[in-house]
Amino acid sequence: MTDNSDSSDSPVRPLRVAVVGSGPAGLFAADALLKNKSFEVSVDVFERWPTPYGLVREGVAPDHQSIKGVTRVFDRVLRHPRIRLFGNVAFGEHVTRADLTGLYDQVVYAVGAQTDRRMGIDGEDLHGSWPATDFVRWYNGQPDCADLSFDLSVDRAIVVGNGNVAVDVARILLTDPEVLARTDIADHALEALRHSRVREVVMLGRRGPAQAKFTNVELKELGQLEGVDVAVAPEELELDFDSSSAVDDRRVARNLEILHDYAARETTDAPRRLTFRFLVSPVELLASDGSVAAVRLEKNRLAQSDDGYLAAEGIGEFETLEGGLVFRSVGYHGVALPDVPFDDRRGVIPNRDGRVLTSPDGEPAPGEYAVGWIKRGPSGVIGTNKACAAETVAIMLEDAERLQVDPGGVAGPDSILQVLTERCPDYVTADDWRRLDELELARGQTEDRPRVKVVRVDEMLDLMRKRGEV
Repeated sequence: MTDNSDSSDSPVRPLRVAVVGSGPAGLFAADALLKNKSFEVSVDVFERWPTPYGLVREGVAPDHQSIKGVTRVFDRVLRHPRIRLFGNVAFGEHVTRADLTGLYDQVVYAVGAQTDRRMGIDGEDLHGSWPATDFVRWYNGQPDCADLSFDLSVDRAIVVGNGNVAVDVARILLTDPEVLARTDIADHALEALRHSRVREVVMLGRRGPAQAKFTNVELKELGQLEGVDVAVAPEELELDFDSSSAVDDRRVARNLEILHDYAARETTDAPRRLTFRFLVSPVELLASDGSVAAVRLEKNRLAQSDDGYLAAEGIGEFETLEGGLVFRSVGYHGVALPDVPFDDRRGVIPNRDGRVLTSPDGEPAPGEYAVGWIKRGPSGVIGTNKACAAETVAIMLEDAERLQVDPGGVAGPDSILQVLTERCPDYVTADDWRRLDELELARGQTEDRPRVKVVRVDEMLDLMRKRGEV
C-alpha cells in the first residue's frame, strides 16, 4: 500500500467504509473521509435508487437550479479513485446490516428522514389529503411517486405548514407552467400543472408570523410570482409580548417586513392568489363524496412553556375553510432500517456524536455511525450536512486509531461484488450514472432546459446499459 499519511501508525491497508445513502450527508461524509490525512480510506456508497444525490435531485424545487450546483462537488467525490457507487441496491434486501458490518471496518448510515409527520386529526386519510413530500417527489420525478395523481381541478389548495417545503409546494402550484417548462421539472408533472385549475393556495401556520420557518428569500419569491396576488390580514401579523422579542432575530425581522408589505398591497385582478393565515390549526378534514372538501380550523394563541417554547394553544373559536386539496408539511420523521437500532420517538438512529447506540440509552455499536437527518433529526439545509458529516467523520477517525486494521481482518474489496452479483445483478455504478446524467443533460439541451429527467427505473437501467434510445 502507498502510505500517504502523516502518521507513522497508519494501517497496513485502507480503512474500508460503507456509506448507506448517496444524498448530501452521505457524500459529504465520503468526501471528508477521502480527504483525511491520517488514514488511507476506501469508500463504497450504497443507494436504493439508480440515481444519486438524494434530496438534491428529489427535493430541491425545479425552479431553484442554483441550489443544485452542489452536485458539482458530489460529481467530483464520485470520481475519486477510492470510491465506488452501488446504486439500485436496497438496504435490507440486497445488502444487510450483517453483510456490511462483516465486510467493512466502519458503516455510516445516511438515509435521511423519509416520511412526513402526521397531523393526527380526523379525515387526514381522505382522498385529496397528501403529505407535501409526495407532491415534491412527484414534480421532481422520484420513481416511487411518478404515478401519483393529484386532483388539480379544485379551485383552492390548502398547505398546512410554513416552512420552506410548504413554500415550495405553494409556489409550484401557482407558478405559470410555461415558466416551469424551462426547468428540470418532471414531464408528467408539467403536463398536469398545465391543466391545473387551482386559483388559490392558502398556507396555514399554527403559530404566529414570528415563528414561521421559511427563509427571507423563499418568502420574498412568493411576492414576485407573475399573475399572483399575495394576501395576509394585518391583524394576523400583530405580535404578542413574547413574540416581540423574536424581532431581534434578523431573519424574523425581515420576514415580518415582507409580510407587512404583502398586507399593505392592494388586491388586483390577478388570476391566482396566495393567502397566508397564522395562529390557526386544522382540527378536522371534512369530506364530500369521500374526498376532502374543507378544513375545520381552530384559532390559536401562543402559550409559553417552562422551557421558553411558544406553543399554539386553541381558544375554542372555529371556522371552516373550503378546499379540495390539502398538503401537510409539518415536519419529517425518519424510518427504521432493517435490523438497525431506531428511536421511534425522535425518528432517528440513536447515536452519541454520530456513534450508533444499541438503543436510545444503550452502548455504542462498534464500527457503526450515523450522519445527516437520521442522526440529528430533520433540521438544517443542505449545507448543514457538511458540518454534521465532518463531526461524524472526526469520531470515526478517532475510533480508527484504536482499530487494528489487519489485511485479513475484513473481507477483500471484491467480496461485496459477489454479494451484489448474486442478489442484485442490476446494480448501478458511477459510470452507469454518468451515462444517464449525460443523456438527461443532452435531452435538456434540445429543449432549452437544464435536463429532462428519466423517472422510471427500468428506463434508467436500459439507458445506463445503452439498451435504450436517447
